[in-house]
Amino acid sequence: MSYAHLSIIVRSKLEILHQQGKSARAIARDLGRHHATISRELRRNETQHSYRAERSQESYVQRRKSCIPSRKWSLEQSTLIEEKLRATWSPEPSPSRGTVCCLLQNDLSLAVFGPFGERHTDCAAS
Repeated sequence: MSYAHLSIIVRSKLEILHQQGKSARAIARDLGRHHATISRELRRNETQHSYRAERSQESYVQRRKSCIPSRKWSLEQSTLIEEKLRATWSPEPSPSRGTVCCLLQNDLSLAVFGPFGERHTDCAAS
């Protein structure tokens, strides 16, 4: 069985069936969902008044927004890293190693290539 979030349409049907006094198991049968999903949805979103589909959808959207991780790099961090790498790493070949160090603008990764195109990970600033 695959997992899918409840849509506003399913929540609206759930609201109507719940207002008709149907049990969570009966609602689950009608909607083709597991009874635990319906019980959890009712318990999570039912307040003093009753279950409301629109309010439940808004709560769902807010919960989804809060679980999205923040970006790893801010613009300020990216700019600082780029400046430091440009100041420290030379795009010129290193006479001692014969390697070329270059900054990839896409993801601020440091790619180091030897004279035959092989990738090095031990390139140090000279």
